[in-house]
Amino acid sequence: MTLRSPAKELLSILLLLSLAPGAGKQSPSMNANWLLLIYRLPSEPSRLRAMVWRRLKAAGAIYLANSVAALPESPWAERTMRKLRAEVEGLGGSGQLLRAETLVGVEQIVAEFNAARDAEYAELLGKCADFHAELEKETKAEKFTYPELEENEEDLAKLRAWLDKISARDTLEALCGGQAREAVEACAEALNEFAEHVYAAELDGTS
Repeated sequence: MTLRSPAKELLSILLLLSLAPGAGKQSPSMNANWLLLIYRLPSEPSRLRAMVWRRLKAAGAIYLANSVAALPESPWAERTMRKLRAEVEGLGGSGQLLRAETLVGVEQIVAEFNAARDAEYAELLGKCADFHAELEKETKAEKFTYPELEENEEDLAKLRAWLDKISARDTLEALCGGQAREAVEACAEALNEFAEHVYAAELDGTS
């Protein structure tokens, strides 16, 4: 069984990260410690590597090198990384979980982590725009019915749940977080207006 080694990639990572505590303090996001999961998996089947990659990305981790994933340190991140390490071991691989403090290059690491969150927020903003477009379409068609209202309520609940998931991963306060929260609240306000039309239609006997 052949294992893929991330040793070469680690050479560049260790230039950026110190595995011993004691660096000077900066801003809250800039002096955050990081958890590094360094893992090796059998080269075959390739689906194992894809599965672990998806799990780490779903947790919000960024890759500093091949098979070297990082998350800002928190109790939740530690639980997540420990469970993933155990899964890697269970798949026939090996893994190490390290606590790292950045000495040089922190701006790049923070920027990469926040860029990943902003990409998620951007996707959510697109879905918010779709939500408004759907309400406008139904309003023009005067589809003021309770089934339509219920369907839109379900869509709003999905948007809120999606926002909560991204926000939970957004521990370093990415730029688009506030905009995304405002957009979801705007969707809620638009739904309230649509509900008023449904109530009015009910009184008119047209719902």
